[in-house]
Amino acid sequence: MASEQTSGATALRYATALVDTAYDSKKNDAVEKDLHELSAMIDASADLQNLIKSPLISRQEQQNAVMALAKKAKFQDVTANFLALLAQNRRLNMVSAVIAAAHKDMSKRRGEVAAQVQSAFKLSPAQEKALQEALTKAVGKTVAVNVDVQKDLIGGMVVTVGSQMIDDSVKRKLERLKIAMKSNANSNAASAKVANEN
Repeated sequence: MASEQTSGATALRYATALVDTAYDSKKNDAVEKDLHELSAMIDASADLQNLIKSPLISRQEQQNAVMALAKKAKFQDVTANFLALLAQNRRLNMVSAVIAAAHKDMSKRRGEVAAQVQSAFKLSPAQEKALQEALTKAVGKTVAVNVDVQKDLIGGMVVTVGSQMIDDSVKRKLERLKIAMKSNANSNAASAKVANEN
């Protein structure tokens, strides 16, 4: 738990540095577009996931690979240099967390409400837009949607807007059902114990 909090704090620190640099250089919109593209590339490529996560790949190899990727994708210098910095500092494995934190920061600076979406499947741009519009209508403020594909969800999705969770996941419903069943079982056991004592 402590290590997760440390990782989260580190990712947030890197994200803030990236967003500050993007805004200072007036490239925030272009950098945000780069981050969306990079996130899609990571989701689609097992090789890229391995490059990011494997401790066996040297920092120099990681740096060379991300710089080549950034050049091919025509990313902004801000984005390319940032990826190189993550590789140099052996923090490339937290790039997805950094991207999520950066999107959240940029949304906040625009006065938007961030919605974290966990989905069992990848949403198409049209589905993402429809979800964004529905949430904006429900919340009454412009909502920025950040989608995280979680294949272990049994259908549906879990949407968190601020502290409010909008839950459409069968898995969550099953978990709630299990908790309710345990609660009833404990209650019945307690009643039986009281009856026996009397």
